[in-house]
Amino acid sequence: MAKVRRIGRRFPDYGWSWPTGSLDQLLKAALLPNDEAARLCAMGWLDQNDIDHVSFREHRLLAAISDRFGRKLAGHAAYPRLVGLQKMLWTKSRMAMREAEPALKAMVDAGCTVMLIKGASRIALDAAAQRGRVAHDIDILVRPGDMQPAFDVLRDRGWQIATGVSPQYLRTRLASLRSMNFFKGTYGDIDLHQLAYDGSQQNAEDDLAIWQRAIAAQFSGVGVVVPSPADRIALAIAHGGLDAHTHSDWLVDCTVAIEGGDVDWTIFLDIVARRGLAVAAAVALSYLALEIGIAVPETVLTQVVKMADRRGPARLSSVLQAKPRTDFGALTWLSRGFAKQLRLQRKKGRLKQTEPDIVWRGKSMAAKAAGGPATFVLSQPLSEPQGDSGEMMLDLVVRIVVPPVRRRIEMEINAGDRHVARLRSMTISRSGGERMLRFRGKVKLDQTGRTLVLEARPSRQFRVWDNAQAVATYGALPFQLVSAKFSPTG
Repeated sequence: MAKVRRIGRRFPDYGWSWPTGSLDQLLKAALLPNDEAARLCAMGWLDQNDIDHVSFREHRLLAAISDRFGRKLAGHAAYPRLVGLQKMLWTKSRMAMREAEPALKAMVDAGCTVMLIKGASRIALDAAAQRGRVAHDIDILVRPGDMQPAFDVLRDRGWQIATGVSPQYLRTRLASLRSMNFFKGTYGDIDLHQLAYDGSQQNAEDDLAIWQRAIAAQFSGVGVVVPSPADRIALAIAHGGLDAHTHSDWLVDCTVAIEGGDVDWTIFLDIVARRGLAVAAAVALSYLALEIGIAVPETVLTQVVKMADRRGPARLSSVLQAKPRTDFGALTWLSRGFAKQLRLQRKKGRLKQTEPDIVWRGKSMAAKAAGGPATFVLSQPLSEPQGDSGEMMLDLVVRIVVPPVRRRIEMEINAGDRHVARLRSMTISRSGGERMLRFRGKVKLDQTGRTLVLEARPSRQFRVWDNAQAVATYGALPFQLVSAKFSPTG
């Protein structure tokens, strides 16, 4: 039986991308099989760090450590703060789940099969895991055919689209989107996916197979499915392994799945090969097996490393992206940024858009004196010519007062549930002030009684618009409709 080769700690070998320093110490506190060795790592980390001065990445791991050791850490002065942190994170996770539960039930009642992925899948399999697994957002995977009813459930229940576009616009383009983010209230946060992996990791056969391998589970009384253990490990590596340890509890998710003892490693190796995950898997599994002592089968690790080695020079990009960002030097920052841009370019080969974007670009006009007492509004119906139907040209002139920031101006024309066009412009100058914009394009009058409505849109959404700079940069801009003229095409 072949043994895994030595993994070096120098670039470009996979050990170069292993966590180091305080992050390594925290991961060992969460993961080392020996409880006493892990406890000593936790105590050492608490001696050297202030819980209030570390990032959310560390807080997520501290929740897992607090859940693991409980009162065994009570002798440390930081213990009360650690307990308070865990309770706060648990409360936020529970509130996020509570916001999501009615939407999940409504999706299931509408005939959708809902798969929970990432942290939510662990909680669906073991409700007690929510004490140590932070899940402030709920990741939902549905089949492509269920994307529209799942989207309608979220829209009808008041969930906001994070990008700022209208539901009418987004609904016509669901088939072209891998995922969307929605939020509601203070804590509700749902990522709705129709494909489990990003565009650089796509494989059509495995997109179907993940559903065939899924396991039934319950999430707060709602019947859902979760990925198989092999899929959970592959998904954790795919989503976390190339993200420079923005979060690190994906390694805890991998360990939980491995220690469950029912991983089909043949399936895992097939997923890694199909999805191009070999380098990220080699970094993650070599760290867990060789540095932490997790029981990854030696034959599996050997095959993963061989697959990664066969990537040749192409593996350098993944090694750079897998390294924790806290270990970056200036050259590493530049190199990783370049590697990440290459991966993002591969992601753009994503899904075919069924509906072309109809975008009218605004042209600046000389500002004129206001022609009347018209107020500035966020939406306004457009008076259509009586008796006409079919295509017509629409010429719009609007007056907008722009804040003194560089920003996009976003507007849309919709008619009921039908999206008609996006109206877009860009302000480069930071001088601000009044702008007159002209938009011109074709519209279809269908005489169904659905009035065309011009509306201002934010360029992105926030839960609460309580930051003046964010409002100035991203908020919907009230407008004054100066004129709207319809004319025949041609």
